[in-house]
Amino acid sequence: MKIPSLCPLCHQSSITHYHRDKRRDYFQCTNCLLVFVPPEQLPQTASEKQEYDLHINEIDDPGYRRFLDKVFTPLVTRLTSDAQGIDFGCGPGPALQAMLIEAGFPTNVYDPFYFPDSRVLEQQYDFISCTEAIEHFHTPAKEWEMFMKMLKVGGILIIMTKRVIDQTRFANWHYKNDQTHVSFFSKDTFEYLAHQGQLSIEFISDDVVLMQKHNKK
Repeated sequence: MKIPSLCPLCHQSSITHYHRDKRRDYFQCTNCLLVFVPPEQLPQTASEKQEYDLHINEIDDPGYRRFLDKVFTPLVTRLTSDAQGIDFGCGPGPALQAMLIEAGFPTNVYDPFYFPDSRVLEQQYDFISCTEAIEHFHTPAKEWEMFMKMLKVGGILIIMTKRVIDQTRFANWHYKNDQTHVSFFSKDTFEYLAHQGQLSIEFISDDVVLMQKHNKK
């Protein structure tokens, strides 16, 4: 068994084997506590796209909107009236963008498969939403650095992803069985990132975390 040389999030080299199932291995960084799939077992782009194309998330689907409300409501209640943002990793049906625009908040979208115009990543925003996308990141350090550059001082980053609890629960966790899920965050991992980025942090629910960029002193 080959142990990865570096954590894909914090780039530290202290890594332990966390779990193995019938399809792949999972490792954990002892620094940031990210659980991740090793590089050689990551899915190919074509198979990823094939899986994502199966997701039927229509913009006007009431059920999907109710699901996204777990992010929408805590976000909009904290925004100023002139806030503008981006939904990162929106997938083929950008319903959250539609909900935010309807609420009066101009929102761009970015998705490497469906909305790949990278020009929107060169701007700064009052808020960034990332719903059920961060667990797909092969190189989470790259996306996290991007988030920190895009987020204005005082801006809000809200993320939806199911969190790692412990090894025992992970062994039977359905969330890891999706082969496009390759980066698994815990409460400790998010607290590590908040500390590194000087962000305040609030755990809204068991799968939603909200961070805010502190004013520079």
